[in-house]
Amino acid sequence: MSAAMRREFAGREELAAYLRDAFPDAVGAEAGLSPWRGGRTAALARMASVDPVRYARTRNFLDGAVTGLSPYLRHGVLTLEEVWRHARTRVADPERDAGKFASELAWRDYWQRLYAQWGEGVWEDREAYKTGLLPGEYAAALPADVAEGRTGLACMDGFREELHDTGYLHNHARMWVAAYVVHWRRVRWQAGARWFLSYLLDGDAASNNLSWQWVASTFSHKPYFFNRENLEKYTEGRYCRGCRAACPFEGSYEDLSRRLFPIL
Repeated sequence: MSAAMRREFAGREELAAYLRDAFPDAVGAEAGLSPWRGGRTAALARMASVDPVRYARTRNFLDGAVTGLSPYLRHGVLTLEEVWRHARTRVADPERDAGKFASELAWRDYWQRLYAQWGEGVWEDREAYKTGLLPGEYAAALPADVAEGRTGLACMDGFREELHDTGYLHNHARMWVAAYVVHWRRVRWQAGARWFLSYLLDGDAASNNLSWQWVASTFSHKPYFFNRENLEKYTEGRYCRGCRAACPFEGSYEDLSRRLFPIL
């Protein structure tokens, strides 16, 4: 999450705390406000801050210049076309300077087009797993320690807390969580996809499910996984420094591949 997002969310958390104290009967002791501001005005303000060049350079870092536009796109407050038109005005050469930004918008459009074609078929494995494992070797339900943030892994428990508290996760964090659930815990991607959709403000069956399938390898040519070096780099050590668990992500990609996938 970027520093700007954290500042905005902190203000919303203070408001939520005040409402819980002042109106306990109306709000409830456990209730909270979404940290995201809804509406067209908030969406336009966030769109105005888009920097396609910084986005391309830093988007994989948790503190990178991600746009935070996905909830507004998901609910139709903004359209892909107007976001792209605005992004073009922010750079000298759109093809050169905004190409990566355009490609990410294109992925969202692509997922939606597939959903229009497949409908509820996005809940089915579009292809066979490329992991050397059969579908029956994956558990059908999300483990309780994952759902409750009790894995002992600072990164996974931290991502779970952010997902539940804010309704949002950086895309890189979503990929790490999905890979951990599917490949390390050997859980069917559908269980993870349902979990995400229960909390994500920008969650839709198209982008969410097909992204999970991409990680799982049921809609890609190979499984996506990561190692500690990758996670530590793009989180800038935020979770690894204080983690006391034996890290299952330690090792080279070759080592992890041999551990996780029988035939790779």
